[in-house]
Amino acid sequence: MKFLRGGKVKEVYEVSETELEFRFTDQISVFDKVIPSLVPHKGETLCRTSAHWFRIAASMGVKTHFLRVLDGDRMRVRRVEIIPDYAKITAKSTGFLIPLEVIARYYVAGSLHDRLRKGRLRPEDLGFAKGHEPKYGDPLPRPFLETTTKLEPVDRELTREEALRISSLSEDEYEALQELVLRIDARLNADVGKRGLLHVDGKKEFAFDGERELMVIDTFGTADEDRFWDLAAYERGEQVELSKEFVRQHYRQTGYHARLTEAREKGLPEPDIPPLPVGVLKEVSDLYVALFERLTGERFH
Repeated sequence: MKFLRGGKVKEVYEVSETELEFRFTDQISVFDKVIPSLVPHKGETLCRTSAHWFRIAASMGVKTHFLRVLDGDRMRVRRVEIIPDYAKITAKSTGFLIPLEVIARYYVAGSLHDRLRKGRLRPEDLGFAKGHEPKYGDPLPRPFLETTTKLEPVDRELTREEALRISSLSEDEYEALQELVLRIDARLNADVGKRGLLHVDGKKEFAFDGERELMVIDTFGTADEDRFWDLAAYERGEQVELSKEFVRQHYRQTGYHARLTEAREKGLPEPDIPPLPVGVLKEVSDLYVALFERLTGERFH
């Protein structure tokens, strides 16, 4: 096989003109920074969790690029073209990665809470009554869908108009993409609820196949792409993080996130992200394994 590229988490290899292999590493990244620590078992849990959701999607009649799992941390997928130059994407292009990420949010959490606190979003933008002050953990009146870039060095929020422009999607195709996100999440939310979890938010990526029909690609429904809380704890008034958000919170508490945000806002050199302490690293590894078992109903071995 030919090595094609390495991302923050996955390595991608060429199997043939129509097939790729993903190898899920134990690397972990937050805030678009790769942490200089390896999380034991992380790659395998992501690979197997994602395969679980791809199979669920297929059972719903949703097209995906998933073919099969070869080993614990390796997956074969259908190949699509990556077109980094937006100008080369047209309304007739087929078999390519749509350069957008779609984020669906169901609760006030993470960066959404940050933006509310800073006034970058208004409560009424999320469906709350004017003058209402949402608290961290509040359920949103309706799902809040956002679109960001996929192929740029740092994810960038997009207006609907810009998302349509850079992807060359029609209005109908854009609506279909968003409706597909909500349809998949309706099943995912119901499934994880039976396992004592709340699906707080998550992102999905898409491609067009050779007939310009939507396919779900990359990975979704894992501890990296999605945020989950323990349902019983939530009903007691707590938000117990059971995803990569646990790691983000560590860097918020140590002050690194504030330093990074200030540097980015001022255009200054970004501070290097420090490694995870040994004790925290063990907690993170245990979290990934435990969440895999709760999401899929499988034992990790």
